[in-house]
Amino acid sequence: MANYCEICGKGTVTGMNVSHSHLKTKRTWKPNIQRVRAIVDGEVKRVNVCTRCLRSGKVQRDV
Repeated sequence: MANYCEICGKGTVTGMNVSHSHLKTKRTWKPNIQRVRAIVDGEVKRVNVCTRCLRSGKVQRDV
């Protein structure tokens, strides 16, 4: 599954785990992406959408 939202473009971001002794290792944060049936331009399509866009109503789901 793609790791980005097709509506807002939210994707994977990278950073560092920082321990108490200040050792650093790389890590990633992935968005909560759901594959849903949504109405896009008047037709039903399957799109990858983050849960923030679903909750805020930026996507009209097909029921």
